[in-house]
Parts: sequence; structure tokens; C-alpha cells
Amino acid sequence: MARIAVIGAGVGALAAAARLAVAGHRVAVYERTETYGGALRRRERDGFAFDTGPGLLPLPAVYRDLFVKTGREPLEECVELVQADPSSHHVFADGTRVSLPNASRAGVVAAVEEALGADAARRWGDFLVRAREAWDRARRPLLEEPLWPNWEVLAGREPYPAVPHRRLLRLRTAATLAEVGEWELRDPRLRALLESHALAFGLDPRTTPASAAVLPYMEHAFGTWYVRGGLRELARAMYERCLARRVEFHFGAEVTAVREKDGRAAGVELADGTAVEADLVVAGVGPGVLERMCGTRLRGEGEVPARREGASRTTVLLALRGARPEGAPHRTVVHTRDRDAELDALAGGRLPAEPTVTVLRPDDPALVPDAGHEAVTVTAMTPAGADGAEEFAERMVTAAERAVPDLRDRLLWHEVRTPQDVERETGAEGGAVPAPALAAADGRFLHASNTTRLPGLFTVGGWSHPGGGLPHAGMSGALVAGLIVEGPNFRGSQ
Repeated sequence: MARIAVIGAGVGALAAAARLAVAGHRVAVYERTETYGGALRRRERDGFAFDTGPGLLPLPAVYRDLFVKTGREPLEECVELVQADPSSHHVFADGTRVSLPNASRAGVVAAVEEALGADAARRWGDFLVRAREAWDRARRPLLEEPLWPNWEVLAGREPYPAVPHRRLLRLRTAATLAEVGEWELRDPRLRALLESHALAFGLDPRTTPASAAVLPYMEHAFGTWYVRGGLRELARAMYERCLARRVEFHFGAEVTAVREKDGRAAGVELADGTAVEADLVVAGVGPGVLERMCGTRLRGEGEVPARREGASRTTVLLALRGARPEGAPHRTVVHTRDRDAELDALAGGRLPAEPTVTVLRPDDPALVPDAGHEAVTVTAMTPAGADGAEEFAERMVTAAERAVPDLRDRLLWHEVRTPQDVERETGAEGGAVPAPALAAADGRFLHASNTTRLPGLFTVGGWSHPGGGLPHAGMSGALVAGLIVEGPNFRGSQ
């Protein structure tokens, strides 16, 4: 039985802590803030409640597996899962709208045909077939196994089977997501639909590899779910599962250093000078923060390239008078009318003049003071560390009015959550939001492996393999637990 110190209480760290405790280890979590959950936070005011981080759960099977492996009560006995249907509603630049059903490829294609025409539906359906092939090729090595020592295999191989395209008198295949949209989908509305899955993580589709096609495929194939009471309830259930497995929690305990002894991780040191001995350390923090804790580089030559810090998010919380209209979609994506200007602004570290926004309107009585009110969030990607939040929030609300025309007339009050708020709550520099790992592109879209050059030190969460997003964070917890329990030859669940 090992003593294991876990740095941070984000969902990846909680997933690892619960699994390690069930395996018989003594696990203690040290969290610098006063609560658990990382980005899964809740803001409550005047009877309203809002998720300030992710608002929907893709791939709930990751968390079903966690709860099955760590106790008798399955996930559905600990939280109430509700399938979001439609999965998403889209408002395109020309005003066209389409609602995409949940977890139904055939239903999605039919919806696209009704809204955009038969040719668009055929192209989107053919694209999903190719995206599934990319998923089948990349799923296991990219998501379900520890990062291979010969990770270059993933870095050089593009799993997306792009259709050859004649360009400049020769045939080429799409290398980026934008080229997939331009050459294979063609319709600007389909291109916006495709690229929105990358933009949701601050990725520029013009430089993002074609393998990002797996992102819309995952949503269409496995569905999107809401946790009744908000995604914060998932964090609560994970925290309670850890407590039930006798994981110790120390809140307000900022780790400032990883202790080393005889060439191995030997514990952590807290901001108040307390030294904590441990046999193993699991760090749920970003690579820059962790290297400062260790006082040395943790990655050497020939290892995965350093992942750039991601973009951040600005979220506007809107308390509205009046009931939520019956049949209103849970999630609406309002696409910008100037795609290139938005992408150029984000790439240049500027706030877009007209952003793409995601509007969440949960049908959940737990979030409002009574049936005569509605709680709405509007989210847009912004450069990490960006200022000017209040002015940008006005642009976001203006964009959201394309989905909720009476929004300003119903507004009681609003609050703005900035990249600085994200940084304060998660510890990510500039409030950056990690993206999922992607194959190809010379490894630039991979994340560092869960092991480090310092024996006994492991990394978990969105900034380590297999990357950001709730499913990926849960997967990283399973991988780290497997590496510790079964040893370096662990190759993922079979």
C-alpha cells in the first residue's frame, strides 16, 4: 500500500484518487482553493444557479465506468442524467437553422437534409462515415492507452481518410479541418458546423489537423447528456465517492514544490512550509506550473513537443424573467457572420468583433427561483488572459439575441466570468482551457504522457494525455491509476 499525494481536485485528479483508493492505496488530495471540481463550478445568486464551466457531458460511459469500478452505486444512482435532445441547435450566418438529434447519425443526416438540402445531407453523411474510420483508427492509442514511447507513430499518421481533391493541377488530400470543410463539405454552413467543434476548444480549424473530425463524430455517435442540477453535481458525486473510499482532502492547501529524494518523487511541500511525505505524487496541474514545482524540466529531447497554452472562455450568466419557452433547445450555437475575422482575432490574441457563441438554456427547476424565471449562459472562446470582458460580453449578448430575440427585454441581471476567473478557479495560466489530444501534425496536438522523467511523479487532467474535455479528463484518471496499480507495462483497459 503506497502513500499517494494528489495535487489538485479537478475531475481528472478525483477520478485517479477514487480508483487508487479502491486499489488499497492511502490517497491524500491537496487543493489550493476551498472546494473540489476544477472547472466544474457553480455560481448561485438570488435563487438562480449556473454552471460556470462545462454545461454538458459527452461520452458518459467514461464516468459510468469510474463509478462501476469504485463502488456499488452506479453513476445513475448518484446523479440524474438527461439526454439533451436535440443535441444542438445551430443558427448559421445566413439565418438558416438546424436542430441535430442526439446520438443518431441517420437522424442528423435527415435533419441536415430538411434544413440545408439533399446535397448537403449526402456530404455530411459521407463525412461522418470517414470520421468514424478516423475514430476507429485513433481511439485506442490516442485515448484508451498510455502514450506510446514511440508516440511519433501517432504524430505522423493522419487517421482521417480524406477524399483526394484536385488543386493546382495535382491531387491533394485535406491536412487540416478547414480543408476538409472546404474540399469535402463545400457548403459554408456545413463548414461552420464542422469547425465549431474545434472552435469550442479554441482550436483554429485552419491549423488543426483533419483528425479533429473525430470531435463531431463522438457527439453524433455517443450523444450529449445533461446532469440534473448542473454539471457541478457530477463533481459532487465524484467527491463523495472519494470520501466513501477514504480519500483525504486538504483544501486551502497550495502545493509549491514536489519533493525529491534519491532521484524519485517523495512528497510535496505546501505554501505554509508543511512537508508531506509520499511514495508517489499525482499532479493535476498544467505543465508550466508543475515544472516550477519541480524546479526542472520534466520533458526531454525526443519527447512529445510542448503543447501550446490554449485559448480561454468568457461566460455571461443571464438571469431572465419569464418562463423558459416549451421546446426551447438546451444548446444553441450561433455562428459568426465573419468566420475569417473571428479566427484571425483569436489567433492574434484579440477579442473578436462578432464571436461564435454557445447559448445553454437548461430545462431544470433546480436552477431557477420559480417557474417564472430562466437561467441562461452564453459562452465564447477568447484569448487566454484577455481583458475587456464587459465590452466583449455586450457583443456576446448581441450575438445570443439571434437565438433568444427577447433576451434583453427579459434580463434581470447578468454576471461576466472572465479568463481571469477561470485562472483563479483552475490554476491554468491565463485561464487557458485544454483541448483534446489529436493525432498527426507532427505531434503538436498531443499532450505529454502521464509519466514524467522523475520516477514516482505522474500527471493527470486536461493538460496531460489524452487531453482536455470531461471524457478525456476521466480517461486520464483511469490511465494514471492503471500505470500505478499495474506498472509501466499497463496498456489500458481491454
